[in-house]
Amino acid sequence: MRVKCVICDQIETIDNDSFVAKRLRNRPIHTYTCKSCYDRITERTKVRLATGKFRINKPVLNEDDW
Repeated sequence: MRVKCVICDQIETIDNDSFVAKRLRNRPIHTYTCKSCYDRITERTKVRLATGKFRINKPVLNEDDW
């Protein structure tokens, strides 16, 4: 299966039977990012987390005694 990275527009070939290919076929809202773009985003996110100014908003779970 030929896929195109949404960030750098690089075209790659992935296995048709892989999990990523199945996810892209069945749910069009999922997008593909190449390995280099994915690693770059991961590194920059870790750097932002280390600064202390970046917060991930997690849902607040209310515990009911009901």
